[in-house]
Amino acid sequence: MSAPTDLGRPPEIPPLAIAQATALMETGRLHRYSEEGGDGGPVAALERAFAQLTGRRYAVALNSCGSAMFLALKAAGVRPGEKVLLNAFSLGPVPGALQHVGAIPVLVEITEDLVIDFDDLRAKARASGARVLLLSHMRGHLCDLDALEELCRNEGISLIEDCAHTLGASWAGRQAGNFGLAGCFSFQSGKHVNTGEGGILTTDDDDVAAQAILHAGSYRLYRQNGTCPPEEVMAKWADRCGNYSLRMSALVAALALPQLSLLPERVADWNRCHDRIAQRLQAARGFVLPQRPQAEAYAQSSLQFRLPARDAAAMEAFIAVARARGVWVKWFGSTLPEGYSSNPAQWPGAQAAEVPRACAIQATLCDIRLPLELSAQDCDLIADALIQALEATDDKKVHRAAT
Repeated sequence: MSAPTDLGRPPEIPPLAIAQATALMETGRLHRYSEEGGDGGPVAALERAFAQLTGRRYAVALNSCGSAMFLALKAAGVRPGEKVLLNAFSLGPVPGALQHVGAIPVLVEITEDLVIDFDDLRAKARASGARVLLLSHMRGHLCDLDALEELCRNEGISLIEDCAHTLGASWAGRQAGNFGLAGCFSFQSGKHVNTGEGGILTTDDDDVAAQAILHAGSYRLYRQNGTCPPEEVMAKWADRCGNYSLRMSALVAALALPQLSLLPERVADWNRCHDRIAQRLQAARGFVLPQRPQAEAYAQSSLQFRLPARDAAAMEAFIAVARARGVWVKWFGSTLPEGYSSNPAQWPGAQAAEVPRACAIQATLCDIRLPLELSAQDCDLIADALIQALEATDDKKVHRAAT
């Protein structure tokens, strides 16, 4: 029996979301605002619900997480030519947000547990003078966020969190996205809420929220936003923020809103599958998985592992066999980016030579997506396929020092 082949299957759109989206389409009123006034419709309702869900004062609904990161950087005062710190395990939209705002990335090393290295962060911040950290909680892995918050405070660093993979995750009981100036979330189809595209910026800062609302394209109709700063704050920024047309559409919000209540159930399902497969791989020879601290409550819709004894040719052989056995393995060490996977050498403007350890770690790093509703048998078949692929390509290994 082969492993399930469609590991990229996105979360289903619930019937209520489909019904609400259909009803909205029948009205034809899909735009984010109405000149005739109103309560902001589904976009405003989503903002209010998301702010309550995440425990933030403000939520600004946008067309993507990339837009959320761009606006967070801009609202943080990042200007063209300025340096911004970025952990060296991430995806293209994150360094892309830096390029969008015209910033210069300063790459920071990661640990073998796939989180940012604090010592390198402190050293790079002092050497570069960068005052903003765009931290990607890549593939759902959280560093010690209490310690990071203290480090940023002591070093005068503003923290922006990319939470595209961590909706529903927390550190020591505090939700991801609540440790910095702003949190940025994604509703892309592979994420915890599936609307195809979409994102949300969250913050407790009046000025950040005001700038995000205005830049997103409010046409002075910002009182239709679900969460909005006081009038005097909006007036301060109203004539200083250009309209970039980045706000979420009403149709996307209608699809998203009914999915928020499903998050606990979805997270429990993903974690159940992740943990079952991870336990099998940890017990097998050759696989190295990140350690998860006790304080981390993760929302793991994917699984990562390293094969540190293999060179590039042996990695390619393993991936080919695993895919043939029905498990679509992705590799962060490929020469060219493939799909949604990339490494620092492939990011425009980034200097991969600054982070040799991160590059070495990613050279043997793989991951797989975990669709919802995998059975225990499905999970075992996936683990079996990976273990068998490693055994089948064992003679192609080139042993070298572990990363």
